[in-house]
Amino acid sequence: MGRMKASFGRRLVADLFDYLILSIASYLIFFWITGGHMHDWTDGLWWNLLYLLYGTIVPVLWGGYNIGKRILGIKIKRTDEEKVTWKNMILREVIGKNVIAYLTFGITTIVSVFMIIFREDKKAVHDLIAGTYVRYDGKH
Repeated sequence: MGRMKASFGRRLVADLFDYLILSIASYLIFFWITGGHMHDWTDGLWWNLLYLLYGTIVPVLWGGYNIGKRILGIKIKRTDEEKVTWKNMILREVIGKNVIAYLTFGITTIVSVFMIIFREDKKAVHDLIAGTYVRYDGKH
């Protein structure tokens, strides 16, 4: 199959699925352990660290997928069509999506949205840094 690029909408919905699934699961685990409710869980450092680890580790272990991407039929691939490596995912998630976004006060995140929408190759800033792209498998 060809290299069909994933649209912004498909990538956004996959991210929303990940956010919902991870936040509900972490809330339930916290409630089960402590018996209490979490307030503003997704606003804190621990949530950001959990989401960063999830976004970095799961695609390496699951062939470019995370839960949201699997549901939407998209996956992260290297530009040479090989599976993503630890290096790719650290560059993509840690450096591209977090460190650089922090240093630019979120400007690269906004720029990335427009890059995915308007660039023919649908690559965001973090994709360019990591040598990746998001492929739509056409199965969903």
